[in-house]
Amino acid sequence: MGILLFGAAKDIAGVPVINKPEHITDVAALKAWLFEVYPSLQQLRSVMIAVNRTYAADTQVISSEDEIAVIPPVSGG
Repeated sequence: MGILLFGAAKDIAGVPVINKPEHITDVAALKAWLFEVYPSLQQLRSVMIAVNRTYAADTQVISSEDEIAVIPPVSGG
């Protein structure tokens, strides 16, 4: 399953979905890979990762069957 990108993360990548490399097995590795491939993501104040529609800690293990989403900071009023 692909990695879903929302908001500014989608704008930075230029696409709404990207493929997860096979070697990525946890959220920390995913963030490191995303920041390497899309350095502009580091400019966002914080980026949250959701795994199967639940916010995930860096230690969360991920597999190819998981639904993964990159959620940039949101503002509201």
